[in-house]
Order: sequence, then structure tokens, then C-alpha cells
Amino acid sequence: MSAATSTSHRPGRWHRLDTAAGGLALDLGLYAAAAAFAAITAATSTLLPHRAWGGIAAVAYLAAAIAVTGQLLLRRRRPHSALVGLPGRTLVTTLAWAGTALLPLVTQSVQRAAGRTDRAQEEVLVIEDSGARLVDTGTPYLGPDAIAALHPDEQLLGYTPYQPGMALFGVPRALVDAWWTDARVWFAVATAVVLLLAIRILRPSTSQTHRTRHDAILLRAVQAATVLPVCALTLATGGDDLPVLALCLLALAFAATARPGWAGVAVGLAGALKLFAWPVAAVLVIWGLTRRAGLRVAAGAVGLPAAALLPALLVDRNALVENVLRFPLGHGLVSSPAASPFPGYLIASALPAGRVIAAALLVAAGVTIAVLLARRPPRTARSTALVCGYGLLVAILLMPATRFGYLLYPIAFLLWAPALDLLGIRQPAGADDRQGVDLNT
Repeated sequence: MSAATSTSHRPGRWHRLDTAAGGLALDLGLYAAAAAFAAITAATSTLLPHRAWGGIAAVAYLAAAIAVTGQLLLRRRRPHSALVGLPGRTLVTTLAWAGTALLPLVTQSVQRAAGRTDRAQEEVLVIEDSGARLVDTGTPYLGPDAIAALHPDEQLLGYTPYQPGMALFGVPRALVDAWWTDARVWFAVATAVVLLLAIRILRPSTSQTHRTRHDAILLRAVQAATVLPVCALTLATGGDDLPVLALCLLALAFAATARPGWAGVAVGLAGALKLFAWPVAAVLVIWGLTRRAGLRVAAGAVGLPAAALLPALLVDRNALVENVLRFPLGHGLVSSPAASPFPGYLIASALPAGRVIAAALLVAAGVTIAVLLARRPPRTARSTALVCGYGLLVAILLMPATRFGYLLYPIAFLLWAPALDLLGIRQPAGADDRQGVDLNT
């Protein structure tokens, strides 16, 4: 099916919703719903950093909703004004991210530097401690004996369930004790730089009409990775998932523009930070195999995480195994506190032999996805993003121990997908491309 044929189809529901009032209708719904979520978080959350975030973010989201309301009113009189088009929407999105993520982040970092102990989630402390250990000992991990020697209330914080690269974000704090060395500040810097690079890569050099349409889709994708409450809250209070997500999105952007080697490097950097990137790396390697570029993708996707693990392996193998294998698998001295009420957790906690059942369901889902990938491997960046999005969504829902915040990954991947498969983006030729691109769904 040709692209021309596909564009003759009736627009799908998502397309109609996304483009209503030039995209402003969905913007208004997003900011209004986010303002309500932030206000509820400020009033009811049991986590003090979340409550602090909600108090600031609710006002910022409400301001964004009021700004979009003004844009809608202006659009009736001046429909071609830049203020109601993409430039105006982009400006509101940028200010909304600054107000709902960056401002709460800086506020909490400053208050924490002044002595407040309730202005960061535990992962911030863990990563900064791992950065200090990396500087002092050459490994970010404590060994099992050292963790066992800690007070029982402190043993959980003794674990570093991340890949070694994550400790680099804690190094500034190990060198200088200041608000700007808070790990979250550097998470935000890395996220912004990587997302800007991904946006630049995905900007098409085609006709003005297509460029405008593509930029609108790309803006929606960027909103999914920045101003959605699950992303803004995570960055302001914890933050470690955002640079991982941004690097994965950058890898997909490289894949969409026929740069398999760079796609491997980007997802490899993400994999050197956190295990959540490894399934994305596996799918990208399969995509690369369909392009006869599997080794080029794997060189970075596998090589960079392996290179990051090697020093920690040489310094203290037992510490590495305890932190990155035993603890995530539930065999550490303490258990992970992750307990969002998704099906996997509910099954594991409520049924006899629930953990076994939940694990079996998770394995069955993984095998099913592997079979589907073997029978119909993704041949475009768009299909790769969709596989990653739906696959991670299923995994998050079925994991016995998981967090609500992890949903930022599948949401961002699914909304990033349309920006990867449009006319003007240099996709390599292949079976999926000959089937055409449906711009209306």
C-alpha cells in the first residue's frame, strides 16, 4: 500500500483527538488533568518529596491550562497566529516542563542542601552514595558482608540496583556538597541534552506542509517524555529513569534515520545506566538484523554495558552480583519496596504461591513476545518502538514488584512511534516500508 493510498483513509480516533483545534484541545485536557493530579498528590501523598512536587506543579499545570485556554480563544479571531500554532504550543510546553519538573527539582535540591532531609527520594541518596564509593574504591557497590554489617533499617539503602554508569550522576556530589551537585540536576541536564538531540535528528527537511504536520506529532511525543505527570514527578523527586528513557528515544531516532551504529551506542549508554534499557536493546538488535546491521547495533548495545560492568567485576565480583543480580531477583538481604497495585503484584501478594504464578505469567509473556519477534521482526523504527512500548507495558503490569513510575517508558515509546515513520524521515527500504505509512491512525 502506498503512502498516498494510506492518507486517503478516514482519520482514526487518536488522530482526530490529537489534531482537534490544531492540537490545543488535547493540550488543554492534558494540563487540566495534570493539574488535578498534582493537586491530589500535594494533598494526599504519603511521600513528602511528592507532596512538595505537587504543591508547585499544580500551580504550573494550572497556568499552562489557562495559557492554552487563551490560545483557544485567540484562535477564533487569529487562526493563523504563531501564538496558536506550533510555536505557541512549543513555548507553553517548554514553560510547563520548566514549571512542573525543573522548578520543583531546583527547589527541592536547594532545600535539601540547606538541611531538609525530606526533599529527595531514596534513589537519589543511593546514587550519590554509589558515586562516592566509585571515587573512593573504584566500584559503586557494597559487598554482601558490608551490607549485612549495616543497621537493618539502613540495609535497603546499602544496595545499588543499577548498572555502574548510573553512579556517574552521583560523582558531582562526592566532589562538592552544593545544591547543583544533586544527582537530579544532572539527570535533568542529561535528559534535556539528549532529547534536544533526538528532536534535531527527527526534524524532516521536506515541504513546509509536511514539516508542520510532523512537528506537531513530534511535539506530542516530546510532551509524553517531559510534561506528563509521571515524567515530571519522577524527574523532580527521583529522576534516574529520565536519562535512560531519553537515550532509548534517541536510539529510536537514530534507527529511524538509518544510523544503526549510533542507535546501538545510544541504547548501550542507556543499558550502562539501568536494566530497563536492555529489552529495548534486544529489540533494536533484532531490528538491525533485518537491515543486515545487527552487529553494528550490538557493538554498542552490548559492548557499552559490558565495558561499564568490567571494572566493577574486577574490583569486587561479589558486590556486583549481590547488587545487580541477587537484589533485583528478590534474593538479597532485604526485599525491594516496589509495590504498585498492578496485576503481577496483586497476584504475588494475594494468592497462594502467588509469586510463582506471577513469575510464570511474566515468563509466558516474555516467551510469547520472543515468538512474535522471531516470526515477524520489526523492520522499521516505528514498529520497533511499538514492540518496546507494548512489551514493557505487559512486563510492568505482570512484574511481582514494580513501580507506577515505570509506566513512563511504555507511554513515551508508544507516543514516540508516530514521529519515527513519516514521509521525509530517511527510513531504509524494507518490507514494512513497502506496505506504506498510515499517517491518519
